Amino acid sequence: MNNRKQWFGLLLILGLMISCQDDNDNQSYGEELNSRIQLKLVDAPGDYLEVNVIINDIKYNSSEDEGGWISFGEPEDYPIGVDLTELIAGNSLLLVDEVIPSGELKQIRLILGEGNTLVIEDENANPYTVPLNTPSAQQSGLKLKLDTFLEPNFTYVYILDWDVNESIVEAGNSGNYNLHPVINVIAQVNSGSISGIVMDDLTPIPDAVIEVFAINDEYVTSTITNDLGEFLINGLVEGEYILKIVEIGYVPYVSPILINVANGVISDAGTIILTPL
Repeated sequence: MNNRKQWFGLLLILGLMISCQDDNDNQSYGEELNSRIQLKLVDAPGDYLEVNVIINDIKYNSSEDEGGWISFGEPEDYPIGVDLTELIAGNSLLLVDEVIPSGELKQIRLILGEGNTLVIEDENANPYTVPLNTPSAQQSGLKLKLDTFLEPNFTYVYILDWDVNESIVEAGNSGNYNLHPVINVIAQVNSGSISGIVMDDLTPIPDAVIEVFAINDEYVTSTITNDLGEFLINGLVEGEYILKIVEIGYVPYVSPILINVANGVISDAGTIILTPL
């Protein structure tokens, strides 16, 4: 009889251990079904002093169902106000850093607010602010396709490259400006970058426009230098590129060698010295 009680006790303990292990496994499995998403906003340069934009919400959808939209973060995380002209020379704005369920990620949506503005110069080079009208269709949500499968426990970083010059349209000669956002989405893991400094001998050259061309001389993208003459061009597809700089008062510059860009790597173009005319 004592042996039977001992065996029963052992089986009971073993059963409890297996049950606890199952619970732990289920918890671990649940934790593994999440992925981390980061969205970084950068800006291609434009001919404006400021481009002030308000983002009221950022959502994602794991399906094609219009009812499947879920907001990143909490309501108190919005609105997000940003001057796009500040997102140059390696500056970026981290819009989203969230953990979401793994699996399909079809698209994201930026919901823009009202009160967007543009700062430009008048004929006397004096800055003034004008409204940047945002059509209701853009306010209801600018959709960006991702079509990505998120693996558990991985971090996915996407660069949202907002092309200001392409996004702002002047309505004839009315003096009114409309915002029609043009945003390119690039997966950072599938792209590389080019960095460098532009100088006049020992003096940094701010606001110099750096243009990037493919080896067939096709224009790819551009950026401008900061106050220290520094620049960083993100989101370049792996390959070889040419840099061109046309700055008033200087001899036009073309990089003497091709700059190789690899995924996940920042290629240093070094210090570029412009020659005065």
